[in-house]
Amino acid sequence: MEPEPMEALALAGGTTVVAAMATEAWQTAREGTVRLFACRGQACSAQVGARLDDNAALVGRSADTDRARAALAPGWQLELESLLTDHPELADELRVLIERVKPALPQAQQTWVQTGIAKDDALLAQAQNGNVIVYEAGSRPPGATGRWQ
Repeated sequence: MEPEPMEALALAGGTTVVAAMATEAWQTAREGTVRLFACRGQACSAQVGARLDDNAALVGRSADTDRARAALAPGWQLELESLLTDHPELADELRVLIERVKPALPQAQQTWVQTGIAKDDALLAQAQNGNVIVYEAGSRPPGATGRWQ
């Protein structure tokens, strides 16, 4: 099996981290994420730990935890992409963390963990708690009027 691209792994990692916020799986996710960033030094791991704690507190006090998680996930995806770009040797450690945290999540949060891989010029469309509607170039969506491109 071919390893997934770093972007897909970072997406899975980011969604796993935010899915664990305000759940029983949080400490495992937090400790594993801080450990990943330790390669950038103690100050960096301390900053990451503080940011994780702030984000988890935000999710915990939010009236709409899914909305809070949706807002936080892209930031953690970017952080993990940056980390994996600088330290590709951490990819396996991130995979292990995802596999440890995902089964410990409550059922509702397990659906938060997304992994999507598109290869060979394929189109991949994913949505979290929403819809993705894709029309081929030149096709007209139902009920559309006028020129459609």
